[in-house]
Amino acid sequence: MAGSLAGGLVAALLLVAAPFIPPEESAVTGAVLCGFALGWAMLAVLSVRFTDQPQRWAAAPALFMGLGGLLLVAFGSSVHGVLNWVWPPALLGLVVWMAVRVHRQLRSRSRRWLLYPVIAMLALAAVGAGYETVREAADPRACMPGQLIDVGGHSLHLSCTGSGSPTVVLEPGAGGMSADLGRITPAVARDTRVCVYDRAGRGWSEPANTPQDGTQIAADLHTLLEAGNVPGPYVLAGHSFGGLYVLTFAARYPDDVAGMVLVDSTAPRAAERGATSPSDAGYYDILGRVSALGSTSARLGVGRPFAATANETRSTIEEYVRANASMEQAASLGDFADKPLVVLTAGSGMADSSAAHDALATLSTNSAHRVIDGATHTSLISEDADATTQAILDVVTSVRNAEPVVR
Repeated sequence: MAGSLAGGLVAALLLVAAPFIPPEESAVTGAVLCGFALGWAMLAVLSVRFTDQPQRWAAAPALFMGLGGLLLVAFGSSVHGVLNWVWPPALLGLVVWMAVRVHRQLRSRSRRWLLYPVIAMLALAAVGAGYETVREAADPRACMPGQLIDVGGHSLHLSCTGSGSPTVVLEPGAGGMSADLGRITPAVARDTRVCVYDRAGRGWSEPANTPQDGTQIAADLHTLLEAGNVPGPYVLAGHSFGGLYVLTFAARYPDDVAGMVLVDSTAPRAAERGATSPSDAGYYDILGRVSALGSTSARLGVGRPFAATANETRSTIEEYVRANASMEQAASLGDFADKPLVVLTAGSGMADSSAAHDALATLSTNSAHRVIDGATHTSLISEDADATTQAILDVVTSVRNAEPVVR
C-alpha cells in the first residue's frame, strides 16, 4: 500500500519533468493527476493479486484522476475552466465514498490509518479548489473603476481619470496591480489625464494564454490603449519591473512615447550574442514547470491567506520566470533621443542601483537622475509617492512646453 502511494508520487514528479509535457499549468496539472492515477491503479491491482484484502475501490480514484489528467494534457486550458467547477464537488463526493470503502474493506488498522491522511488531503484539496473557484467568480466587478477591454483572447482592465495632455500611463511593479498606485494616480490626475491598468491575471484583468514577457506585455498595452481610445503620445511611468515594460514599449512604439519616468526600475540587460544557450533553455524549462506547479497549488486556495487569487499567483510567478527575457527585451531601447526622462533611485536601495540608473539616464539627452534620500524601493509608491508624482509632472511639463526637464 505504501509502495503504491509512493509510486504514484514518483510517477507524478517524473511526468511533470517529462519533455513531452509542455511547461504550462494545464499540462503540468494533468501530468500530476496521471501520476497519482497510476498510484491508485497500482493499489487496486496489487492488492487483488498479492493480498487477501483486495481494494478494488482504488480503481475509482485511478479512473477519475486519469481521465481528468488526460483531458488537461490533451486539451489544455480549453477544458481547465470547466474542470475548475466540476472537479471539486466530484472529488469531494469521491473522497466520502473512498473513506466508507476503506472503513469497510480494509481490516488492517495500521494500513487504514495510512490511507486516512491521504484521503483527508484530497478532501482539503477539493474544498480549497471549490472555494478558490467560487471566490474568483464572485470577485466584485460592480465596484471596478474603468472598463474591461479585449486585447485579443483576454480582456484587460483600464481606468483613466483627469483631463489634459499628454496622457500619463502608469505601469506597476512585479506582482503589482493598478490599486498599488493609488497614491500617485489621483495626484497626477489633478494636472493631466492618467491611465492605470492591470496586467493579465492581475486585479480585474483576465489571465492570458500567451507567455507574458516584456514584449507581449508591451504589445497588450499598446492594443489596450488603442482599443480604449486613449490617444498618444504618452508619458510612461514604470515602477520596478514596470520600468522594463515601459522601456520595451518605448523601443517598439517610439512614436507613441513622449516622455518616461523610471521609478527605481529593474535594470535591463543585453543578451549575450543575441541567443539563448542550451543550458539557459533547460533552466527556463525547469522554472516554467515550477511556475506551473505553483499555479496548480494556487488553484487549491493556498494563496488566499496572502490575499492572492490563483490567477494573480500564476501571473506573478510567470513574471519572475520571464524576468531575464524581459530584461533583455528592455535593453533594445538604445536611444531615447531628446525626449524628457527622469530616473528615480531609492536612497535606501541596493548600492549598485545608482550606477545602473546612471546608465539609464544616458538614454536621453534631456534627462535627470534623482536619488530620493531615505526612500525604499516600495516607499516610492507609498510614503514617498510625492517624489514619484513630482517626477511624472516634471516630465509632463517638459513635454507640454518643449523645454528641458527639471534636474
